Amino acid sequence: MDSYWLAVVWSLLPTLVVAAVFYFILRGIIRFDRTERKVHAKIEAEERAARGLPPRTP
Repeated sequence: MDSYWLAVVWSLLPTLVVAAVFYFILRGIIRFDRTERKVHAKIEAEERAARGLPPRTP
């Protein structure tokens, strides 16, 4: 019976590891994109203010 559960664990382990790696990679990409959009909006607002244009309305 022990070898059965050991086989179950070893068969599920690669799937769980790949899923965890995939999750952390996507999470990093989404966080990076969110941060990049905030920085880009800030730079754009500064440029519009420097040129005397009104703030951009959403």
